[in-house]
Amino acid sequence: MQTPSRPSPAQTAIRFLKAPAIFLAVFLLLLQTAQTQTTAASRIHSIHVASFGEDATATALRQRIIDLLSYSGSLKVVDNLSAADAELRGASSIWATGTVVMDPRSNASRQTNYQGYLSLELVDKSGQPLWSYLVTPGRFRTDSITQDLASHAVERLLAALRSSTIRESNSPLAAQTHIPLHAAGSTLAQPLYLKWFQSASLPVTYDAVGSEAGIEQLAAGKVDFAASDMPLTPQTASVPIAITQIPTVIGGVVPIYNLPGLNTSLRFTPQILAGIYSGAIRRWNSPAIRAVNRDARLPNAEIAVIHRTDGSGTTFVWTSFLSEASPEWKSRIGSGAHIEWPIGTGATGNEGVAALVAKTPNSIGYVELIYAIHHELNYAAVENPAGQFIKADLASITAAAQSANQESDKGFRFSILNAPGKSAYPISTFTWLLIPTHIPDPQKKAAIAAMLHWMLTNGQKECASLGYAPLPREVAARALHAVDALQ
Repeated sequence: MQTPSRPSPAQTAIRFLKAPAIFLAVFLLLLQTAQTQTTAASRIHSIHVASFGEDATATALRQRIIDLLSYSGSLKVVDNLSAADAELRGASSIWATGTVVMDPRSNASRQTNYQGYLSLELVDKSGQPLWSYLVTPGRFRTDSITQDLASHAVERLLAALRSSTIRESNSPLAAQTHIPLHAAGSTLAQPLYLKWFQSASLPVTYDAVGSEAGIEQLAAGKVDFAASDMPLTPQTASVPIAITQIPTVIGGVVPIYNLPGLNTSLRFTPQILAGIYSGAIRRWNSPAIRAVNRDARLPNAEIAVIHRTDGSGTTFVWTSFLSEASPEWKSRIGSGAHIEWPIGTGATGNEGVAALVAKTPNSIGYVELIYAIHHELNYAAVENPAGQFIKADLASITAAAQSANQESDKGFRFSILNAPGKSAYPISTFTWLLIPTHIPDPQKKAAIAAMLHWMLTNGQKECASLGYAPLPREVAARALHAVDALQ
């Protein structure tokens, strides 16, 4: 994956540690200037940075974060956890995505492109979550990817400290949460739900069978609650019991692709995506794709289209987006958890789509952001209503979620597809837990209510480490009121 003529990400980071002192002085000055504008209300004054992994890249990335935190003067970095107010935990991965040849006559002109991520969690001394974030490469990165990830990580952490968004745990789980529960549904949110259940030691059995099957199992009384990425309406499901719909988190559905040797990241308009999935655009070097990717070396190859075969909330989000983009798609194909696909090969679940794209050259698919990252797949920037090509990340998904605050008259059945704003990612979505409004078993009712309270408070501090955006505060507050109204 890496040529001898270019230093590895770890070597690049180590060389940067020896950069001229003037850069460090400028970096320190910028941080100190920002700090004078806002008084930190947090009680965190010292921090321990745990290991990010044993490989050289993870070691260099951790050291760079320690150096930047030390230069900032905001936090004292200590080696002993017992002497720290909090601990910063991290996991990272960096991989090569292709090689660009600047001069075909010289091997020395080869330049390797990298992609990667840094997942961070800040916890208190008892291990309770305080803050988290998934750092992905900047949109206009000029530094090495290691430096870029480290700089953005420190920037986000210090900004959270200054804005007083880091708070102590305020919703301890009650003893009733030890009651075993059974749930089924969404694969889009599966990684987060499993993380939550493990983190909070919740005895919940979760079957990731897709949103449609989860709703069906809830209707049949086979599970205690369901998870869905489509709002429950008469058009999406018919459930013979009263249901309370609780939003839990916001995710982004991204177009993933496998194009060996591609020299740059791709951009898609909504119309291009609709054309590919309808079969109107069949080759990677078609004029429509080339028009918005002029610098890309696109192959003269047929596009292998991958889609979901199971009843999927992710498919509901994807096809709803395509329906908004293309009147022809809306009238001829439509949207839903299940549709009659005009083209392509099917796979089950987000995991199945990601795995199939990963092993199929010249393919395209759609998955929740975290699946693209974990499978080390490229994912494209998508044009939003403001005409901006936006790549999904925490900032762009959070920007899309802000429009939900203006939708109070619609309860929790809102859509944030094509949300307004230049920085909003256009294929963003809430995901929901569907809870029976009337729960006859008082122990299960107490357990479910306690679980939801934790998810809507402490759990929100953990979701960003997996690339899911926390709920806007107004939405979370309204959701808590809905939980209190369960009978």
